[in-house]
Amino acid sequence: MAAEVRDPRFRAVVGGTAELQPLGSGFMFTEGPLWHAADKYLLFSDMPGDYLRKWNAQGVTTFRKPCAQSNGLTWDGQGRLIVCEHATSKVTRTEPDGSSTIIASHHEGKELNSPNDVIVANDGSIYFSDPWYGRMPVFGIERERELDFQGVYRIAPDGGDPQLLVDDFEQSNGLCFSPDESLLYINDTPRAHIRVFDRQADGSIANGRMFFDNIGSGVIEEGIPDGMKCDEHGNVYVTGPGGVWVISPDAELLGIIEVPENVGNLNWGGDDWSDLYMPSTTSLYRISMKVSGNRLSYMT
Repeated sequence: MAAEVRDPRFRAVVGGTAELQPLGSGFMFTEGPLWHAADKYLLFSDMPGDYLRKWNAQGVTTFRKPCAQSNGLTWDGQGRLIVCEHATSKVTRTEPDGSSTIIASHHEGKELNSPNDVIVANDGSIYFSDPWYGRMPVFGIERERELDFQGVYRIAPDGGDPQLLVDDFEQSNGLCFSPDESLLYINDTPRAHIRVFDRQADGSIANGRMFFDNIGSGVIEEGIPDGMKCDEHGNVYVTGPGGVWVISPDAELLGIIEVPENVGNLNWGGDDWSDLYMPSTTSLYRISMKVSGNRLSYMT
């Protein structure tokens, strides 16, 4: 089994014989996996090469190039593609006719840093993180920042300016909801920890507190907290040293899904949402799990 077991409960998540499957390699730096259930394909970003790639059973092809060095991806409730663009510092939506609509670009007149990861709640509101990795060489276009903080934002279901939810992260990055969407988890990459917030009735967040600390040391070369997802039982999956760390809702490390490269992000896919796809530096991997992903709007 391609895993390090820290708690017996881990076997109910991964099983005893799960094997890591390589699906493609030769990429530059992969991110943002997103499964299309109807057509059975996976999108993922290859940022330095400015590729948005597509994998299916026949192999890997180009879905979009150029792609503004896209990073995080998701579908909204209407099946439209939501994209975090490093090169433009925008969040965009791809319309059914293929055109692109800007849904976030500025906060109080200043350009966003570089939207990184994004999720859509069941009520249609969009949450995204905004570190400044996309203003660094390789991962984006090197340029000066206009904002002096790295926040997390919400866009209301009917659109409008992004609402700043929290601004005290060194580098806000991966984010995910608990299954009932009452909690929002956000990780801070250099600080190597995850914080959790209560989601309020109006979509804002409150009562931020530490959920899990010491996910490595925040050094990129050893593996860092970056992408993050939740399963149907509320376990939190976060990238880190050695692969993907699986953490129970009560903040106990259950085990680590071992991957031979540093994992950039992860997401659920497959017929019953129980395949875990993991873009990992130059390669794409998959492992079949005994659990499935928590059901976001596009998954139902």
